[in-house]
Amino acid sequence: MAIKAVLFDIDGTLVDSNDHHVAAWQAVFRQIGATFDDQAVHDQIGKGTDMLVPTLLPDTDEAEQEKLGEEHGRIFKSRYLEQVKPFAAARELLAKVRDGGRQVVLASSASSDELDHYLDLLDAREIVSLSTTSDDVEKTKPAPDIFATALKKLSPLAASEVIVVGDTPYDIEAAAGCGIAAVGLRSGKFSDETLNDAGAVALYDNVAALLADFENSPLNG
Repeated sequence: MAIKAVLFDIDGTLVDSNDHHVAAWQAVFRQIGATFDDQAVHDQIGKGTDMLVPTLLPDTDEAEQEKLGEEHGRIFKSRYLEQVKPFAAARELLAKVRDGGRQVVLASSASSDELDHYLDLLDAREIVSLSTTSDDVEKTKPAPDIFATALKKLSPLAASEVIVVGDTPYDIEAAAGCGIAAVGLRSGKFSDETLNDAGAVALYDNVAALLADFENSPLNG
């Protein structure tokens, strides 16, 4: 079936924010005396609090996880959000998808207020058809909830008529949980092996490379 909608992750995919999220989480962990190297934290970026914290701190209960997540959000927004820049050609890729008659969907583990900020940062309010965030679901990536919710909003489109673009293995695994194919981007600094093992149907360096090869890419299926 032809692709009729493209579901885009945001952090690390459309905007260069992964390192800022690592820094914010490290600040949170220092507050409670927990020590991790940056790579260990980076390897969890792409998950929401409900999935990230239990992986790194398995003894924390749900209330503590939520508290740590709220502190991460506070630190990220107050110290780092204004430093986040869009990747080159991010808006152009979204517009290309829209101009080809396909729906543009943002499906992210970010919060709704971060999404709101990024819509303005990308100047994409008139391009994006709908969005799904961590505020809309019980479980974040790599659970399939975020993409499943987006797919429900896109009804009656079938999973075979949509495709995901993301930068982490968690995007790709979450998409697979809904029967949706996913394109992996290296801009999130995950290895090709990691993205391929998760099931990516194609890899590109970044959104600019995907735009340059758009006609031959899975997005143009």
